[in-house]
Amino acid sequence: MKRYMNTALLYAVLAMVGGVFYREFTRFNGFTGKTTLGLVHTHYFLLGMVFFLLLLLLEKSFSFTEGRTGRILAAYHIGLNLTSMMLVVRGVTQVLGTALSTSVSAAISGIAGIGHILLGVSLVLLLMQVRRSVTAAKV
Repeated sequence: MKRYMNTALLYAVLAMVGGVFYREFTRFNGFTGKTTLGLVHTHYFLLGMVFFLLLLLLEKSFSFTEGRTGRILAAYHIGLNLTSMMLVVRGVTQVLGTALSTSVSAAISGIAGIGHILLGVSLVLLLMQVRRSVTAAKV
């Protein structure tokens, strides 16, 4: 449970750093349009901090953690950070007005998509573990 709390704290800090970077980077560059940099803050808060706080509560209630959980959570971390990093890359290029070739733009989107796929699959696997623990607790 301590690991879940520490991870939630780490993602809260990353969310705040992402939010400050978004605000200051756009202000420094005089950018007033819409950019994906603003999404880094919310991704880290919701998919990072809130998610791991919920896991903490579920672990306390149902003790769902088992041998596979570490590998599933590793995939979740990779997916979340890969997605967030691609949001930063896309956002920085938007703020700086960097012209990207079609292939580079597609590569950024593709890598972010892989991150989202890892997030989705690991989320479903974790929910299945929780479901098994909940049904076992009822018996």
